[in-house]
Amino acid sequence: MPIRVLVFPSLLFLESRRISPAAKLESDPTAEILRMVGILLALLIGVVAGLRAMTAPAAVSWAASLGWISLGDTWLEFLGYRWTPWIFTILAIGEFITDQLPSTPSRTVPIQFGTRILIGSLCGAALGMASAGWLPGAVAGAAGAVIGTLGGRAARAKLASVFGRDSPAAILEDGIAVGAAFLIVAAAQ
Repeated sequence: MPIRVLVFPSLLFLESRRISPAAKLESDPTAEILRMVGILLALLIGVVAGLRAMTAPAAVSWAASLGWISLGDTWLEFLGYRWTPWIFTILAIGEFITDQLPSTPSRTVPIQFGTRILIGSLCGAALGMASAGWLPGAVAGAAGAVIGTLGGRAARAKLASVFGRDSPAAILEDGIAVGAAFLIVAAAQ
């Protein structure tokens, strides 16, 4: 009797007589594409963490809480707990406010940079969990956080010089971070 493995809903069914489903998924090009998409999403949520450290975990936490991504029975399931999205949302709003203050340190000071890498890694692990595995997701998320931190700093400086002041550039960066985070977690469903 053939074994049927659903690889992508309604698009592809693989059949085999003696090959295990796990072996079939490992050798399947569609599964490899899904794995790469998972790594890409992990990288992108890391970029968001580099832009705004608390926006990425707020978005991932909402996605887990709403059932868009499955983190149950993993070490990251706390992201989907009832109060976690609210806590991260409050922290994200606080970050949006404090980012406007002139006394806020640069995102590249060691503690801020390290925090963004750690959070990018955590969020990348959460998005990579379903398709690529938590470790490739964590590595991609950390890399994305470095890209987002350094690239975001450079882009914001350029925008601030164009606008003549920092505040419009900061608000634009906030909007980009929130919009990108939503699109990334929506794509991870």
